[in-house]
Amino acid sequence: MSSSWRRTIGNVRSFIGNSTGGLRGGSNLASWLVAGTLAYYLWVKPSQQLKKQQQEKALAAALDPNRYIEKRRPIPDPQETGLIYGKKNKPTKKQEEDK
Repeated sequence: MSSSWRRTIGNVRSFIGNSTGGLRGGSNLASWLVAGTLAYYLWVKPSQQLKKQQQEKALAAALDPNRYIEKRRPIPDPQETGLIYGKKNKPTKKQEEDK
């Protein structure tokens, strides 16, 4: 009877040891520490910072919509008329004669 629970505990320990790559002791702990640190700095921390920035931006826009300014530059229009399509605003011969 007592050997069955000991066997179960041994099987659980064996399963955990095999699932962690067979490492034991300090090297196992160090590898999990390195993996956890990398995961935190590559995935968790950037996503938390992005959420925080989005919340600050939404709060600033909600508090005073006139004070909030988007920090992107507008795309300049290279044409003189300001239109997206069409010809440039050149004076015609008739307009030049009137002047």
